[in-house]
Amino acid sequence: MAWDFDTDPEFQEKLDWVAQFVREEVEPLDLVWPYDNYKPLDDEHRRIVDPLKQRVREQGLWACHLEPALGGQGYGQLKLALLNEILGRSAWAPTIFGTQAPDTGNAEIIAHFGTEEQKAQYLQPLLDGEIFSCYSMTEPQGGADVSGFETTAVRDGDEWVINGRKFFSSNARYATFCIVMAYTDKEAGPHKGMSMFLVPTDTPGLTIERNFALIHEPEEEGSEALIHYDDVRVPFTALLGDEGRAFEVAQVRLGGGRVHHAMRTVGLAQRALDMMCERALSRTTRGKPLADRETVQTYIAESYAQLKQFRLFVLQTAWLIDKTKDYSQCRTDISAIKFLTPKVLHDIVQRSIQVHGALGVTRSTPLHKMWVTAPVMGLVDGPTEVHLRQVARGVLKGHKATDGAWPTEFLPDKVEAANRKLGLV
Repeated sequence: MAWDFDTDPEFQEKLDWVAQFVREEVEPLDLVWPYDNYKPLDDEHRRIVDPLKQRVREQGLWACHLEPALGGQGYGQLKLALLNEILGRSAWAPTIFGTQAPDTGNAEIIAHFGTEEQKAQYLQPLLDGEIFSCYSMTEPQGGADVSGFETTAVRDGDEWVINGRKFFSSNARYATFCIVMAYTDKEAGPHKGMSMFLVPTDTPGLTIERNFALIHEPEEEGSEALIHYDDVRVPFTALLGDEGRAFEVAQVRLGGGRVHHAMRTVGLAQRALDMMCERALSRTTRGKPLADRETVQTYIAESYAQLKQFRLFVLQTAWLIDKTKDYSQCRTDISAIKFLTPKVLHDIVQRSIQVHGALGVTRSTPLHKMWVTAPVMGLVDGPTEVHLRQVARGVLKGHKATDGAWPTEFLPDKVEAANRKLGLV
């Protein structure tokens, strides 16, 4: 029976190195450059960031989600989950390790579906950390509901002409290219009629109408773009994957990303729990430490148990993906960890804020940013409501309706059947 909760010693050594490196070398970047982790590097940033990236490469930990032929380690989802748990502590850590969103997912689908020319033009610079990318999918009128998408790509000779508007195209402001989902055959519907395209951001007709800031960012730092594609012409070779297969491409990209987000949230929530415990032991009320107060003990106990359960669920889901090699078989569990992610983070951070008292609602601790990250996690990679529905559908597939008037657990019928089975009637 193969059942083990240990990490193999060799990989644990890697994780120990990552934990120390992130804490001592990377987290200071969050303090001095809190909004720069997705921006192209200038000379000042490069002087500090490039040596950190080199140290990661020397450890064989750069872009670990990719196959060795592409410069990664080919780690499965379980190893990536354990790594991302540590990286989740720091906003800069994914960039230093070559695993920042949306670039990881974009690199993955280019690696899976791109032509050799596309890989040379887009993938290698992305892997080298020299450029950034954008995933341009959701739309202002339909959100993440693909059935409401209106953006089209029409063939015109050797070119595609793209028209439409996309909303929340993360990091388009600094990206070299966008991956755009558009209808190439509306009559075929969203699952068979949409295609993916690689579109350089300097293409004529591509206009960023506005950059929206997240609720914890200054307005001028916003990089969630509303993009207008107005007769944007790209060559026929800009098609990523086969025509009409955008939905399939998207699922490859989003499945792993949801696991990564969940596990990074584990790391962030653990940090909030650590802060809560430290505060509880350090502060007193009426001559007693907060840690001796029953309400605070309840906060700590509930947070500990909630985080443990969530972490194990995410790791099991990652293990299942590695075992089956098929995201579609794991769809129910992936959706479940996705809708749990914002709730776990919100609950633990909220309790930590409460234990910190007035200090917890200021901008003088990381808690304010953690707290507003929770609703963001409820929307990225699909809103919570969609995933709740997906989980319910997946669970119901394993059940069936009863034929009779009473449920199968109706006790009078079961008692009668038991008596007959035992020969008592």
